[in-house]
Amino acid sequence: MLPLHDDQPTKEKPVITILLMVLCVAVFVWQVTLQDSQVRDLFYGLGVVPALLLGPLQLPPEKHIVHPIITLFSSMFLHGGWFHVLGNMLYLWIFGNNVEDAMGHRRFLLFYFTCGAIAGLTQCITTPDSTIPMVGASGAVAGTLGAYLLLHPRARILTFIFLGIFWTFIRLPAVVVLGGWIVIQTLNGMGATGPASGVAWMAHVGGFAAGFLLVGVFKRRSAPFFWQARARR
Repeated sequence: MLPLHDDQPTKEKPVITILLMVLCVAVFVWQVTLQDSQVRDLFYGLGVVPALLLGPLQLPPEKHIVHPIITLFSSMFLHGGWFHVLGNMLYLWIFGNNVEDAMGHRRFLLFYFTCGAIAGLTQCITTPDSTIPMVGASGAVAGTLGAYLLLHPRARILTFIFLGIFWTFIRLPAVVVLGGWIVIQTLNGMGATGPASGVAWMAHVGGFAAGFLLVGVFKRRSAPFFWQARARR
């Protein structure tokens, strides 16, 4: 199930959403120019390493780039592959623009980084001994999904459905698309044996929960919950 577009118009241009997308893609394009060893050092220096943030692990001085706390933010701009970055940017574009519209530019930026940091901490708390770097905007993007679910649960999401040889496009309520998404993340997180699974499932869960709980703090008073305003065709 892949969301492609929603029917919620925005009143303002989502400049922060666009800026975040441009930065993430630009950083990844730069990553592609690096050698594998350089990318590995970059991930350990700027990615979130649970054992480094919460445990006794220390990087060699020549590998150290920023304080481990800073990696909760720097890791959001690094990605592990084209599908990783493009998938995150697709979700950010579909759902982030409406959340930014409800919060305003500065509040949305603070909300985005807050959700991303909470997502990283959630993964660290659940896998404190892991020495595998965690990178990607997924946790912060998950926060926008949690906020969107409260802001526009009845919005219609154009979704691509693929089941074996059967595929179709269908418009589904946001509560179905995002509710299904967080259920899958939670089940995978409960079944994962750790970050060796390749996906920081609990970071997704933590980011989503943060967005769901904090949207009321960051949104404008004039922005209602459960709003549905169909775009004109």
